[in-house]
Amino acid sequence: MAGQAMTITDAAAERVKALLDKRGKPSVGVRIGVKTKGCSGLSYSLEYADEQNRFDEVIEDKGVRVLVDPKAVMFIIGTEMDYVEERMQSGFVFRNPNEKGRCGCGESFHV
Repeated sequence: MAGQAMTITDAAAERVKALLDKRGKPSVGVRIGVKTKGCSGLSYSLEYADEQNRFDEVIEDKGVRVLVDPKAVMFIIGTEMDYVEERMQSGFVFRNPNEKGRCGCGESFHV
């Protein structure tokens, strides 16, 4: 989808739908943010969004709504949000072309 800060894979959309269905209370979607954390400086955050904030970037794709915190937009432009299930772990993966490096444990990144 042209003009959006981030794209969402089918697997990520399905996982977001499942999480929202299991939550048990209405949500407008999930919110992506970036926090200062880890040895490389920044870490992605993901939380339920009970309401849309005035300056949130709204991405509606594949039947889900993802809100991007306005302070995070400049760090995630062009990012693909995916959900990966592997033998030892599963979780959301952010493929960000702006990343200049990641810490050894993969918990944080810098741009």
